[in-house]
Amino acid sequence: QLQLVESGGGLVQPGGSLRLSCKVSTSTPHYYAIGWFRQVPGKEREGVGCISGSGGSTNYADSVKGRFTVSRDNANNMAYLQMDSLKSEDTAVYFCAATRANPIISRLCVLSLYDNWGQGTQVTVSS
Repeated sequence: QLQLVESGGGLVQPGGSLRLSCKVSTSTPHYYAIGWFRQVPGKEREGVGCISGSGGSTNYADSVKGRFTVSRDNANNMAYLQMDSLKSEDTAVYFCAATRANPIISRLCVLSLYDNWGQGTQVTVSS
């Protein structure tokens, strides 16, 4: 079973930045697309930014385009979510997830494709 561990959450002021990290425990990280999802109480989990196994393709939610950047370092089994210009509405628990599926770009952030999940990390944007 693939294990994923997120880190880097915390409290940040509006307009600030945070970088979330996800450690992926596998000897073949390039086989897995990685997705970053977030969830607030009472709402469905939503895809934020997702990246293909090679790192060559990415997909973002419209609400974060131009502010968030997803990347990965397969040599070190890591994935990242760089979050800039943070807003109060970005407050949520953020999860990284992995899938062996090889979706096309437009489907990279489809929630139902992901079957390996981290425990989540809280991000709070508040002054």
